[in-house]
Amino acid sequence: MNLMSKSKIFTDFESLYPLLSIWKGSDNTIVFTNGCFDLIHNGHIDSLQKSAAFGTKLIVGLNSDVSVKRLKGDKRPILNEQARAEILAAFECVDAVILFDEETPAEIIAKVIPDVLVKGAQYEIHEIAGHDTVLNNGGKVETLELIEGISTSEIINRIKKL
Repeated sequence: MNLMSKSKIFTDFESLYPLLSIWKGSDNTIVFTNGCFDLIHNGHIDSLQKSAAFGTKLIVGLNSDVSVKRLKGDKRPILNEQARAEILAAFECVDAVILFDEETPAEIIAKVIPDVLVKGAQYEIHEIAGHDTVLNNGGKVETLELIEGISTSEIINRIKKL
């Protein structure tokens, strides 16, 4: 992994805070999205690029291995958190990756206070973790249409059938 990608990965808010302060002080629009990002596919790339287009700095909240297991079961994630973080950090449109252990990123969103929160359109705005924090601080919550028929679970199921 190159140094540029490594410098984008943060394991806690305290390590992200100095960079976030610079970004916020430089009139950037901070965008936050999140997910497990286990087995990156074109749907992930599409949503990351569309999320980045809502602002000038994109922070991706990444469910830690502990969090993914809690949400998806003991056989997940397929790739560990370090590998998933490195892959996300390699994307030009991603400015920072922050890991979180909770089931939702609500706690980290309350610390970041992004200008824009982005999630898939399968969620109603009131169902999106952190929506209240963002809206109460004058930000926006955006939803994206996902690419039909593509999901990590579907890919895993197809692989199992091989």
